[in-house]
Amino acid sequence: MSGSNLGDWFGTGPHGPGAGRPGGGLWEAMEQLRGMFEQKTGGTRMGRGDVRTAVLALLAERPMHGYQIIQEIEERSGGSWKPSPGSVYPTLQLLTDEGLVDAEESNGRKTYSLTDEGRQVADAAADRSAPWETQAPKEGARAALPKAGFELAQAVAQVGRSGSTEQVQQAVEVLAEARRRLYSILAQD
Repeated sequence: MSGSNLGDWFGTGPHGPGAGRPGGGLWEAMEQLRGMFEQKTGGTRMGRGDVRTAVLALLAERPMHGYQIIQEIEERSGGSWKPSPGSVYPTLQLLTDEGLVDAEESNGRKTYSLTDEGRQVADAAADRSAPWETQAPKEGARAALPKAGFELAQAVAQVGRSGSTEQVQQAVEVLAEARRRLYSILAQD
């Protein structure tokens, strides 16, 4: 970012994204940055085979309805994987069509259980790790990154709102250096 478009970036220039609003462009940039660092609530996307394996493993323990299956997977994965209903229910229907699962409706809710054939398939896969065990919960330094990124965006916004032209220029230089240093971390062996 060059110094010539700082006004545009911070919403004070005539054609910036925040034209007409003091600091509007900065706020839009901060929201975009915050969005990149926010933890998503949808969990990690897994393959269809993983959902299938997880459903069979859980139903081998006890009959469940679809929502219970979703909750169990999320709990057992430490929150790192929460399959969507759009992946669990079609998988349950497919397993029913294959004769591996039976569905019994009670009180307006379908409860799924393994058939004898489904139990054989689940037992054959019992020696492998369950799919939720391969999803490590976010922890340590990796979990700290979104918070640090959001806090940086807040500091940038504060400088943009109340800093002088010189302070804003210094902030831009600090951010450029930080970006270079982050890429150099990735470049290390």
